[in-house]
Amino acid sequence: MKDILCPTDLSELGSIALDHAVHIAAALQASITLLHVAGPSEQQGEAAAHVEQVLENEMARVKDTVPIKHMVVNGQALPAIAHEAAHGHALMVAGTHGPRGLRQKLFGADILDLVQHAGIPSLVVQKDSPVRNFDRIVMPVAGHADIHALVDAVVDLATAFDAEVEIYQVDRPGEAPSEHLLANKARMRERLTTAGVRHKEVSEEPTVYSIGFAQQTIAHAQKVGAGLIAIMAHASEEYRYIAQAEKERMLMNEALIPVLCC
Repeated sequence: MKDILCPTDLSELGSIALDHAVHIAAALQASITLLHVAGPSEQQGEAAAHVEQVLENEMARVKDTVPIKHMVVNGQALPAIAHEAAHGHALMVAGTHGPRGLRQKLFGADILDLVQHAGIPSLVVQKDSPVRNFDRIVMPVAGHADIHALVDAVVDLATAFDAEVEIYQVDRPGEAPSEHLLANKARMRERLTTAGVRHKEVSEEPTVYSIGFAQQTIAHAQKVGAGLIAIMAHASEEYRYIAQAEKERMLMNEALIPVLCC
């Protein structure tokens, strides 16, 4: 049985992230580990008891749907979650409050740092992201050498939800795709075909004036009713100078589409 790590800051967003994790865990026949990283003010007395009570309440709310346990560790949120992610979890589901989040900074603008350090595929959801089946997954072509883990995660979710995967590419006029992009596109096709996942290739000319591809990718995913966008968490060498901002835009997209990172 696979296990899904679900970090929570005990806010409403933490409950929403747990709802997404439960939906996915039920489809994957997986368990859930609900994790809270306690800051100095939460480590003793009534505050520590409150943390335990909130986690127990969250577990009671979903325990009849999937196997679930909880953990409380003391320390700084990002390194503590990244450390736990490396120990027996197949996927992480985390919420983001957006760039102006008022809770732990980690779950605001620093969400990109979290998924880049987690070391496992990570699904990022927003407060108003609906819990839904992933009937269609948009996976932009990327030039990364280590794209295999992302494609494997997409295969797992597409298989569980009987989704169709779109291998998506924006073709800039006069700009030929790199060898890395073409090779990865072929790898995506081969892996999806071998796994028996329905898929198709979609290529579009630019319709949005932007240096990067995030805005057009989000617009396309919204247009086709995608339930998920799948991207690499870190920057490729080809577009490193713009990739960080583009990835933050993707994670906190206005269309509220969950984003799978690896």
